[in-house]
Amino acid sequence: MDINKGLPAIESHRDLHVWIIENLKMVPVPERAYGNFFEEHCYIVLHVPQSLKATQGASSDLHYWVGKEAGADAQAAAGTFVQHLQEALGVAPVQHREVQGHESDCFRSCFRTGIIYRKGGLASALKHVETNMYNIQRLLHIQGRKHVSATEVELSWNSFNRDDIFLLDLGKVMIQWNGPKTSVSEKARGLALTCSLQDKERGGRAQICVVDDEVKATDLMQIMEAVLGCRVGNLHTAVPNKSVNQLQKANVRLYHVYEKGKDLVIQELATSPLTQDLLQEEDCYILDHGGFKIYVWQGCMSSLQEKKAAFSRALGFIQAKGYPAYTNVEVVNDGAESAAFKQLFRTWSKEQRRNKNLRSVGKLTQLKLDVGKLHSQPELAAQLRMVDDGSGKVEMWCIQDSCRQPMDPKHHGQLCADNCYLVLYTYQKMGRVQYILYLWQGHQATAHEIKALTCNAEELDLRYHGALVQEHVTMGSEPPHFLAILKGQLVVFQGNTGHHGKGQPASTTRLFHVQGTDSYNTRTTEVPARASALNSSDIFLLVTADICYLWFGKGCSGDQREMARMVVPVISRKNEETVLEGQEPPHFWEALGGRAPYPSDKRLPEDISSFQPRLFECSSQMGHLVLTEVVFFSQEDLDKYDIMLLDTWQEIFLWLGEAASEWKKEAVPWGQEYLKTHPAGRSPSTPIVLVKQGHEPPTFTGWFLTWDPYKWTNNQSYEEVVEGSLGATSAISEITAEVKNFQLSRWPSNGRAGPLALQALKGSQNSSKNELELGPKAGSSSSSSASTRTSTSTRTSTSTSSSTRTSTSSSTSSYHSSPRSRINGSLPREQLMHQAAEDLPDGVDPAHKEVDARDSLPLTAPALMHLKLSWSCPGCDPLMMGKGQAAWGDVGSRWGDGQRDVGEP
Repeated sequence: MDINKGLPAIESHRDLHVWIIENLKMVPVPERAYGNFFEEHCYIVLHVPQSLKATQGASSDLHYWVGKEAGADAQAAAGTFVQHLQEALGVAPVQHREVQGHESDCFRSCFRTGIIYRKGGLASALKHVETNMYNIQRLLHIQGRKHVSATEVELSWNSFNRDDIFLLDLGKVMIQWNGPKTSVSEKARGLALTCSLQDKERGGRAQICVVDDEVKATDLMQIMEAVLGCRVGNLHTAVPNKSVNQLQKANVRLYHVYEKGKDLVIQELATSPLTQDLLQEEDCYILDHGGFKIYVWQGCMSSLQEKKAAFSRALGFIQAKGYPAYTNVEVVNDGAESAAFKQLFRTWSKEQRRNKNLRSVGKLTQLKLDVGKLHSQPELAAQLRMVDDGSGKVEMWCIQDSCRQPMDPKHHGQLCADNCYLVLYTYQKMGRVQYILYLWQGHQATAHEIKALTCNAEELDLRYHGALVQEHVTMGSEPPHFLAILKGQLVVFQGNTGHHGKGQPASTTRLFHVQGTDSYNTRTTEVPARASALNSSDIFLLVTADICYLWFGKGCSGDQREMARMVVPVISRKNEETVLEGQEPPHFWEALGGRAPYPSDKRLPEDISSFQPRLFECSSQMGHLVLTEVVFFSQEDLDKYDIMLLDTWQEIFLWLGEAASEWKKEAVPWGQEYLKTHPAGRSPSTPIVLVKQGHEPPTFTGWFLTWDPYKWTNNQSYEEVVEGSLGATSAISEITAEVKNFQLSRWPSNGRAGPLALQALKGSQNSSKNELELGPKAGSSSSSSASTRTSTSTRTSTSTSSSTRTSTSSSTSSYHSSPRSRINGSLPREQLMHQAAEDLPDGVDPAHKEVDARDSLPLTAPALMHLKLSWSCPGCDPLMMGKGQAAWGDVGSRWGDGQRDVGEP
């Protein structure tokens, strides 16, 4: 990189880098402080996907974040550094402008446990986050569903409401208060953020307590009232967040931006659905996505001056439109567009050649499908949309009079356009029985029949104890696996004269359109019996009272002819006559009502769009669907309390967590609303697949980089975690006793703690100043939190994860960090005892830490308050001596500085 531009080094092995703009310089933020943002500063965040799978069509993201109190100079410096950083990277990352409290989903996805907004600014040469800092007293307001944020608010009951979560952070004690209207998922995610704070800022040495019910948590409420004072009146209801719903996102407008003389012209070009050919490589465009997000697209042939002016033009557009100043801006470059930008267009085929090659390989694989390969390589199953080769067990029912009527296996695949059907497919995967239930509905089916189809599917699902993967299929949009289990012999009849075990269809003139080249893509559909329905690229079957004509268009292939001959016995057993286009007998045209023009040009290959899969969390607000995207997603983002929508473009998956069963009826309608309101004009016939936790097929798991089928085994619920953690009531009782002893309820009227309260809760008897550690040297690594962590449990998932650490902390006393110059017998010995070698102050020998330990403690009045005496007679049992010391150590370990063990008096 160009050192003259003041750009720091970038470590290639890391996918995330964060810098703070301090004194108009880019200063790296320690990794343990990622997610903390001071509101008086600007930050730059670079995310570069590391995995091969992530880089397939994915782009790097370069964000600059603006705090709500950041000055104009800092903002200008951040914008300049972003431009220089992009030039230095040599690639074309997607650029984002983020404003505090209104960040994009892409930005929030970089910080899995959540974002913390910190008041004020960061003093020069000080660390971003202080590990083992207990001289703290703050209140955090925790909000959000999938993406959680915490904002520091006034230390008062006035800051509370009934709908959100609040964290009273007292250094060694962290009390999470859950509003009575918060959901279990919100509580679990709030707890994950609390545990993250415990890890990063306390090295795992803080006691986490949870208040779910104030009546049952009297001890904790005593502590809270001691700090916040007595609560007067009822808590108010939170102001609802103005989330953007899918209906608002349906509106997109494309503008051409160019200079005319000295004037900048912004001209509206088109509205949704947009087509890719509107974007010319020598120009720049602004895409307005419903007013909540502005995209700037820069053609590869556009001038450098235009590219540098992208953000300023976007901000000018926002101002001209009267949009809020915090409106998100995303700048994308030709050839490196984000997945969200591409999906605003009906098709996106810039990488068509690569995808065609991919599909051709897939087709060859289909000819000799290896079931074991599909099971061992779920990414292949997802790409081909095949869980296996279709050789499993098939059961089929027709919905008649709101009931299931079983169909004879001889007539499987012979469906009617005005009916609905259930097709249950049973197969084995790695020795385990799996099920897929296809819900097929014809174009002419009534709303009553469709409702009956869903009800019967639910009955079957109950019979199989919820193990059925349910895929909603619309006539004409059947997925490859559905066609495969019918062996390429799917025939859809118009009317109710098809095969349902009631005999042969009526002997009238009928025309059938046969499409497909193998058993994985062949379907036959009855069409109006007239000449205009013919097409030179395909094959048609004309059935009359006396004969069956098999008509081959000039553009059909040998594979198409072979599949068509397999379909003929399913439709008719009359005499068969093969007819080539241009050589039809007069009777052929008479049966169709005479000659008529029909498409004779060779059909162009289907345009293959290169869209990346996208994952969203589903929720509802004011009756409308609200989606929160999780970018760079993984299995960790699937929470048991969630309904998640995975859009692979060809299919929509609705993943239902085991604890979200009450929303099950909403899942499929949400998928339908998503398709209906999509700005690209998506087909409402796109298959919708309902997948339940623990029963995911490889067509779903294959879209994830890795998948652990045992991830949710023995996973504790939020309630179980909290109940287990609060079982250790002794620690809470002792804290409450200290509250009473030191009369912590006597706070000043401003809600701040008095001197005795601060001494007791902060453990800072011997600290006269709230000092922070000196900042790390340039390029140094900050990992002291990992080395000092003594938590006794480990994280198992995002939701209940770290929640297991809410049990009593097993750490010993920890002191405030001190300047590194305080050595030669002036440091507390506990601080030296529990510090890793790399975190010791300068001048301290790790092998002789006792030399620098403080050898004496002035017995001042405050110190005597925390003095603990341990005396034993010379002849007592050593075992009893150990127990006595352990008991005193447990009590004393919570109060930090000002402690001293005294031997014999």
